[in-house]
Amino acid sequence: MPLFLLETAMGQYTQQGGITCWKRLCPLAEGIGYAGQLILLYSCMCYIIILAWALLYLLFSFSSQLPWASCINYWNTDDCVDLRNMSLNWTHQANSTSAATEFWERRVLAISGGIEEVGSIRWDVTLCLVVMWVVCYFCVWKGVKSTGKVVYFTATFPYVMLLILLVRGLTLPGALQGVVFYLYPEPSRLSDPQVWMEAASQVFFSYSVGVGSLTVLGSFNSYNNNCYKDCLWLCLLNSCTSIVAGFAVFSVLGFMAHEQGAPIEKVAESGPGLAFIAYPQAIAMMPLPQLWAVCFFIMIILLGVDTQFVAMEVVMTSVTDVFPKILRRAGRRELFLLLFCLTCFLLQLIMVTEGGMYVFQLFDYYACNGTCLLFLSVFESLALGWLFGAEQMCDIIKNMTGVRPNIIFKLCWLYLTPLVSLVSFICSLVEYQPLTFNRWYVYPAWVYVTGWLLALSSILLVPGWALFRLGTGPGSLRERFFHLCQPDHDLPVTWKKKSELEKMTLELRKASLLEARTSEVPKQLSELMIKL
Repeated sequence: MPLFLLETAMGQYTQQGGITCWKRLCPLAEGIGYAGQLILLYSCMCYIIILAWALLYLLFSFSSQLPWASCINYWNTDDCVDLRNMSLNWTHQANSTSAATEFWERRVLAISGGIEEVGSIRWDVTLCLVVMWVVCYFCVWKGVKSTGKVVYFTATFPYVMLLILLVRGLTLPGALQGVVFYLYPEPSRLSDPQVWMEAASQVFFSYSVGVGSLTVLGSFNSYNNNCYKDCLWLCLLNSCTSIVAGFAVFSVLGFMAHEQGAPIEKVAESGPGLAFIAYPQAIAMMPLPQLWAVCFFIMIILLGVDTQFVAMEVVMTSVTDVFPKILRRAGRRELFLLLFCLTCFLLQLIMVTEGGMYVFQLFDYYACNGTCLLFLSVFESLALGWLFGAEQMCDIIKNMTGVRPNIIFKLCWLYLTPLVSLVSFICSLVEYQPLTFNRWYVYPAWVYVTGWLLALSSILLVPGWALFRLGTGPGSLRERFFHLCQPDHDLPVTWKKKSELEKMTLELRKASLLEARTSEVPKQLSELMIKL
């Protein structure tokens, strides 16, 4: 929450994007802005692939019989199991796979034996990918005007779908088992650092901190918008939504475990497996499965489109603010956005091949992981808390909103946030586990090297940019350091400058009155005019 408020206030105060805001506040830390945009670029390439899969599932949901519900299709093997007709715990049967798993792996992905076997392009997935890029393009092409209108639908309608799925899930047999599994804690797991790493990564991604998204969205606010109250309410709404969504998911997983006679931990999966195997499999066991499948995948698509076009808007705004004279001309934004979408699409073609899932996981695990965000949050809080000044940031928020942030936020910016982020970052490196696929496929050594290069590409931008600026500026190293830690003079009038300006103006008026009365020009008047 302190980072959420900090980034939103940065954007609202500077009225700049995710890169140039650092140039205005603390030029030494400008590398944080570039690193955040690079992570967003990686995310844009990965996230929209999920939307393409979801769109393909949505189209299949209109079939007379859900294709992932039976084992009578051409892609099924002899080991396929139709869970609708199973009352035994099939998970203990050797070499058996569910119909939903085979649909996902053999029909949608047509997955190859490894990352070296790229195979052919999956044209149905590619067509869905084209559709999603076109949708996102027209959501963003006119800037925040078009994005702001679209978001009224894409941000609210998923709540309707979530409510429908929640009510349906809670009325299923076995739902209580899933809810208990969801809520009942295991205190022994609190000593597992991996649990905290997963939690930290999830919260960072859920709140969109560290990558400049909140800074860009905050820059569209008016200067006196109460971002302090907005941030508190948005954080509360975000977390409550996640909790409610947990009930919707685990009630259905409880029903699935009840139908199979299996422990719920055997049917619960993480990552893409939850959305494209476990949940569709449970839907296939319900009455009117097509209806619930349509509701579920519409919700997934709308939530994903929200995330995707906001990420695109953030990148577009940030780059436009870096090159305003070029990209703010008529028609330039639309052309640049078209070039951006086409470039990402062409780079993504390898992800829609038969070996594309391996490439997707490589980017998702290394380039877009929470470890990179933890690293950025350390330097973000240090730069604004210590170099720019936490006290000055509190004064700025008070000037903009009329409310001074609680002292807890200041303490977090100075001590707690950088400390917790640093410890989490170190633990994530210590607890690092090499990437595998389905717990059995081990990637070649060159893939791990590539993965670390992807991760370092964003991490090294922060110290690299600082060292570059320190080594190329005029003056001594000490002078360059202090110059790069100073805010830009083109910032909006702060509370301090505003009060000094009002005071000098009042004194100038008094001096002018004195001049009119005595017909003399006092020395004080000349000095004030020079200051102004």
